[in-house]
Amino acid sequence: MSAENGTPDGTAGSPGTPAGPRPEPIRFFGTTWVDHSGGYTARRVGVAVGSLAAAAAACLVLRLAYDGLAIADVGSFVSLLMVVMFAICSSLAFRHTWSSFTRRPDPDRQASLRGLLSIGFIGSLLAYSVRSLTEAPGEKLRRAEYDRAREEYDRRVTRRTGNPSKRRRRP
Repeated sequence: MSAENGTPDGTAGSPGTPAGPRPEPIRFFGTTWVDHSGGYTARRVGVAVGSLAAAAAACLVLRLAYDGLAIADVGSFVSLLMVVMFAICSSLAFRHTWSSFTRRPDPDRQASLRGLLSIGFIGSLLAYSVRSLTEAPGEKLRRAEYDRAREEYDRRVTRRTGNPSKRRRRP
């Protein structure tokens, strides 16, 4: 089984598909990021607007939670603590999400940051929205990996040094 594309001998599954590594799909885009087909631009705009709308809705929910704390009269320290916590967690989540578009995150670090990223989900939504304005989120990383895998595959397939029938036989 080939590691590049999941097929038994490295060939494509259907007759019209080229052999070799296959591109990794991106959420909401599939593999349309490879050649920017299939409504790629419309999907990018939709993802940007959708994640921005989700971030705005999340801010509204947080505003209602803040108003709930004000009604409960928990004190200014707790209210300030909540605002600072969400601001810091959102900025850290934005930075982490933004950097994950250019390099693969470490799985152990990802697991340890799960709580922080959950609290700062607004930052992740904003990073996703901003990145969608220029490319599919993670496209640059996946394109570099796909191009590298494609070059390695082409090098393996086309490697040949002379006529094999003229080689010397080892005694």
